[in-house]
Amino acid sequence: MYASNSTEPAVKTHTTRLPSLTGLRFFAALCVFLLHSLMLADPLKVTVPMSFFADSRIAEPLNTFVGKGGYIGVSFFFVLSGFVLTWSTRPGASSGAFLRRRLVKIFPNHLVMWVLAMALFAGAFTPVSTWLPNLFLTHAYFPQADRFTSVNPPSWTLCCELLFYVLFPLLIRPVRKAAENRLWLWAGVSVAGMVAVELVTKYVIPDSPRSTMLPIAVPQQWFGYIFPPMRLFEFVLGMFLARIVAAGRWPRAIGLAPATLLALAGYVWTIYVPSPYDFTLSMVIPISVLICAAATADIDGRRTVLNSRPMVWLGNISFGFYICQGVLLFHGRLWLVGDGTYSTPVAFALWIGFLALTLLFGAALYHGVEEPMMRRFSRSRKDRRLVAGGRPVPADRRENPTPEPAEQISAR
Repeated sequence: MYASNSTEPAVKTHTTRLPSLTGLRFFAALCVFLLHSLMLADPLKVTVPMSFFADSRIAEPLNTFVGKGGYIGVSFFFVLSGFVLTWSTRPGASSGAFLRRRLVKIFPNHLVMWVLAMALFAGAFTPVSTWLPNLFLTHAYFPQADRFTSVNPPSWTLCCELLFYVLFPLLIRPVRKAAENRLWLWAGVSVAGMVAVELVTKYVIPDSPRSTMLPIAVPQQWFGYIFPPMRLFEFVLGMFLARIVAAGRWPRAIGLAPATLLALAGYVWTIYVPSPYDFTLSMVIPISVLICAAATADIDGRRTVLNSRPMVWLGNISFGFYICQGVLLFHGRLWLVGDGTYSTPVAFALWIGFLALTLLFGAALYHGVEEPMMRRFSRSRKDRRLVAGGRPVPADRRENPTPEPAEQISAR
C-alpha cells in the first residue's frame, strides 16, 4: 500500500471530478500534432519534408511558430500526470491495483501502434536491438537518436510515464507527509531541479555530435529532454500542485482567464528561448498556473469551455490521437501521398485531411482498444467478481474515479 492512515497527517482529499483538465489535454496533444505535421524535415528521414507547404514564406514561419509546441505539450502532460494521480489516488490504495490500471491504460494502444508500424513500415529495416526496447518502453534510456525515435517516435514519452508509475507509490508518501505550510517551498525545489538539469545539459553534457533536427547536440537532447529520470521533477511538481489545490492554498484570484493569457504569453516567449532552456523551464510556471486554475474552476462548479462535453470527449481520445501520430505522419504520409510539397490550397487541404484522419484513428483507439481493455483488465479477476455480484471493491484496492492522467505526450 502507498501509506498508512495512522501514521500520516490528515490531508484534504476531493472526490470532485476535474473535466477541465481532461479538456486541456486535447490542446496539449494538438500542440504536438502541429509540431509533427509542420516540421520542415522528417525526424526519421531528414531529407524529406513533413510540411506539405511548398511556399517557404508559409512553411518556415509556420514551423517557427509551432516548433516549440512539442516541448510545451510534453512538459504539460508530465506535470498533469503528477497532479491527477495525486488528486485521484486514495490514501492506503494498493500499489498493485494502481500499477495494473496504469499499465492497462498505456500498453494496449502502444502495442497496437507498434505492431502496425512494424508490420507496415519499420519491420524490414529495424534490428532486434532497436525494436525490442521500443516494445517494452525502455528505448528512451538509450542515448542514440535512432533508438529513442525508433518504430513509433512519440512512444519515447511513455518510457517516462512508465517510470513515473513505478515510482509513484514511493513518491506519494513524502508528498502526502509534507506540511501544508511547506508545499510552495517543495514546489519551488521541484522547479530548481529542472534548472539544475538544464544547466548540466548545457555545460556538462558533450555538445557533439550535433542533432540534424535541433540546434543542440544529440547527447544534450537525450539527457535534458528524453532521458526519463530527468523528467521526474515535472511529475513531482504536479504532485505538490495537487496538494496545494487540495489544501486550499491556491490563490483564488488567479482564475482561468488570466491563466490562459499567461499560457499564451509563455508560448510566444518560448519561441525565442534557446535550447535547452525551452525544454521545461520557459513554460513550467504558465503550465502550473493553468492546471491549478482549471482544477479550481471545476472544484468551484464553474462551467467552462474546457469542461464542456465536446472538449471532454476530445480530451478522452487525445491519448489515441497522440500515439497514432508517429505512424500516420512519419510513415503514413510517405505511403499515402509521397514526399512532395504542394501549392498552398492543396497543402492546407492535405493538412486538414491528416488532422481529421489522426482524430478518427485516435477515436477508434479510444473506443475500440483503450475503453474495452480498461473495462476488462484494469481490475483483478477477484474485484471484477465483486463488482458483478454487487459488492464493493475493498478500499485498499480502489482509486478515486477522477480523470485519467494524460499519457499522450511527445515531441521530436
